[in-house]
Amino acid sequence: MKQKDKIPVVQEQTRRHFIRDCFLGFGGLALSSILGNDLYGSGPGDLVRGPHYKPSVKNIIYIHLAGAPSHLELFDYKPELEKLNGKECPPSLLEGKRFAFIRGVPKMLGPQGVFKQWGDSGAWISNYLPHLSTVADELTFLKGVTTDQFNHAPAQLLMHTGSARLGRPSMGSWVTYGLGTENENLPGFVVLTSGGNNPDAGKSVWGSGFLPSLYQGVQCRSDGNPVLFIENPEHIDRPERRASIDAINEINRLTFQEYQDPEINTRIAQYELAYKMQITVPEVMDISSEPEYIHKLYGSDPDRSIFANNVLLARKLVENGVRFVQLFDWGWDTHGTSPDGSIDIGLWNKCEQTDQSVTALIIDLKQRGLLDETLVIWGGEFGRTPMQENREGKTNPYLGRDHHAEAFTMWMAGGGLRKGFSYGETDEIGYSVTHGLVTPYDIQATILHLLGFDHEKLIFPYQGRDFRLTDIHGTVIKDILA
Repeated sequence: MKQKDKIPVVQEQTRRHFIRDCFLGFGGLALSSILGNDLYGSGPGDLVRGPHYKPSVKNIIYIHLAGAPSHLELFDYKPELEKLNGKECPPSLLEGKRFAFIRGVPKMLGPQGVFKQWGDSGAWISNYLPHLSTVADELTFLKGVTTDQFNHAPAQLLMHTGSARLGRPSMGSWVTYGLGTENENLPGFVVLTSGGNNPDAGKSVWGSGFLPSLYQGVQCRSDGNPVLFIENPEHIDRPERRASIDAINEINRLTFQEYQDPEINTRIAQYELAYKMQITVPEVMDISSEPEYIHKLYGSDPDRSIFANNVLLARKLVENGVRFVQLFDWGWDTHGTSPDGSIDIGLWNKCEQTDQSVTALIIDLKQRGLLDETLVIWGGEFGRTPMQENREGKTNPYLGRDHHAEAFTMWMAGGGLRKGFSYGETDEIGYSVTHGLVTPYDIQATILHLLGFDHEKLIFPYQGRDFRLTDIHGTVIKDILA
């Protein structure tokens, strides 16, 4: 046989051919275990595993403040820390500890906010968040959150994927894998970013990891085309686009029949969703049609690209059946190396940019009857130190705090929770958790619980083992449940 006659035979010995031809071998066993789960239900991307029990909520709006806001300026009032302001940090807070930038002996730094108790619940909220204070009785605080990561990217990954390493599916992907979307014309998982940058961990925090790529977050924009390339190319009308997608998908179906690769069905579903999104997404993402009183409530502006627009979009998206809306706002890292990165100037400005719209979201969801079926989550990836950062052993030029993994505050609002309730405490200076310690895994388990899932049973088989969002960790925080 001539060499050129051998080429087609060699080309056909691909990995997929090997798995197909060795179906009873180890490759076939792995593939059959995946196919045996009816990954796509009755059609491409139609899988809805369904909750394990009656859910308390059906939608999630997760607001992540990338960079980590200081709990000591916002929610965790510590009078003792005020008394220690300017004094040298006790050795007990430094010995055996690792910090991102603190070196030598820093000085203690008192809270910069003016605190007051609000609502019937008596929640401590500072003057950094005057609007949020008015809805204190709708909030459920977690004041004993801790993590084992003190750098931004791994801490963000842990919070959103259950692992500090790359490669795991994000929480939004797990939720859409389990529940699908209520609106077949919109993605089940939408991501909105603001602040001028993506989170430090990049797009992995909304990626699908080893789940089918159908479940990854779809990033939308609040100005211009909401999704890049959503419009038809020049001289291509909608019927022509429909015909081209039909032709492509027919080829994909034939390919799936031959290779049985689940990702081929994912590709079919993505083409179909993209076609439907061309009509639905521009309408849903258009905030200019909202009445003036809503723009006044949120502080939104259709002519600008601002955080408030994304918050208003989040309400519109859940109202239209999007299951999981993730907002990332960048710029909350307050080391004290610049005015924008300080806790007395930069943090104040970030709160001023976000406080009104976040509060408006809670008010708006409630008045529309949506708050009881929606869970709103607010928080960063870790906290900030009670001492002032002294990079390279020298006090930074502006007031700032270093990364702090041992204690920080998050809050939730919505269905299934004890409203106006605070769970967990830190010590007298906000350094360590003394009661009600919770981890990112516990928060993830609780979110899944509110959606009707046992976090230990929402699994996906991959590389010979069953994976889940919480890995081998996580306990539902029952004390905060209604």
